[in-house]
Amino acid sequence: MVHHIPRYLSMRRNAGEEKIALLVFDGMALDQWVQIREYLSVRAPNITTEESGCFAWLPSLTSVSRQALFSGLRPREFQASIETTAQEPSLWNRFWTENGLRPAEVLYRKAIKRTEQLPDLEAAISSPSIKVAGIVVDMIDELVHGAMLGKRGLSGQIREWCETGFVEKLMNLLISRGFHVYVTADHGNVDADGIGRLNQGVISEVKGERVRTYRNETLAGSVPADIDAFAFGGPGLPPDFLPLYASGRGAFVPNGQQVVAHGGMSVEELIVAFVKIGIRK
Repeated sequence: MVHHIPRYLSMRRNAGEEKIALLVFDGMALDQWVQIREYLSVRAPNITTEESGCFAWLPSLTSVSRQALFSGLRPREFQASIETTAQEPSLWNRFWTENGLRPAEVLYRKAIKRTEQLPDLEAAISSPSIKVAGIVVDMIDELVHGAMLGKRGLSGQIREWCETGFVEKLMNLLISRGFHVYVTADHGNVDADGIGRLNQGVISEVKGERVRTYRNETLAGSVPADIDAFAFGGPGLPPDFLPLYASGRGAFVPNGQQVVAHGGMSVEELIVAFVKIGIRK
């Protein structure tokens, strides 16, 4: 699972990979990684990939699964911040300081998605003190939340993004600075069909299109009976964090509306890539 990734990277450091960069492509489904990989095979044939996969956390929301990924913790262990990603930098830093690094040797950056941002990132990672870098690349998640033409249309937008050269420039930059580069995602995404909007005001704590979360059983039970949804918890979640999932490929949007969404438990949302990036010799 994604919360095992920091421990795996720590093992790699102990095995001799002194400098490691983790690129988290927020919201990238497996099919979208394949699209990026195939693009790189043509545009940057010097880049090699060694692929495996991980399970995201349920619910497959950024504040749950990405926070688990950077902290190395189960969601029940960051109960106070489970509805926000604001604590990610400190949780990432804490993991590495507990595993032998000093705070000055750990870097966290988010919202990296365009070529013009790379000079600032280069300046940050060029510090000789930096041993570990965690970088959130959030273009795909941004495109998902604005997708109007389903995953087919999203594929075209990702292709246009790749053609800016950002992805290979980012990877080559990190490798040129001596980093061992790993790519993963916090969750994927899926085409979903509207089953009806839930107009509950502040009753629901997290209002995803594929999942809603509630703080107690009474609130969770307030969902109208005609909404096709089901409750599903788990021991890894805080006891007062109760998810309600849209059934099948449903979404809590108006009936008949089609969206690209995440938060649920489809294969496309739950299984993400975990890839070691290298340079062909």
